[in-house]
Amino acid sequence: MDIVDGLITIKDYGRIRLKFKEVMDSRGITRNRLATLIGARFEVADRLYAGTLEKLDLDILARVCCVLKCNVSDVLEFEEKNNGNNT
Repeated sequence: MDIVDGLITIKDYGRIRLKFKEVMDSRGITRNRLATLIGARFEVADRLYAGTLEKLDLDILARVCCVLKCNVSDVLEFEEKNNGNNT
């Protein structure tokens, strides 16, 4: 966050893209099945699948990776801020 001339601007560091849908689909795991396997509510699995989850509990992440037999990098991807450069 920067303050310039009394205006507050939030610095853009990039974003995390959720890739749970791709991994779940490739393994044939439904949202309902994932929720059951990780011991979470359907809404949690639904938000993971839709990519609309805003905060991710590390315990849930560990359970999902265990159930899907994948690494964190398979379900999360950091997308750098585009500075207008094409390099």
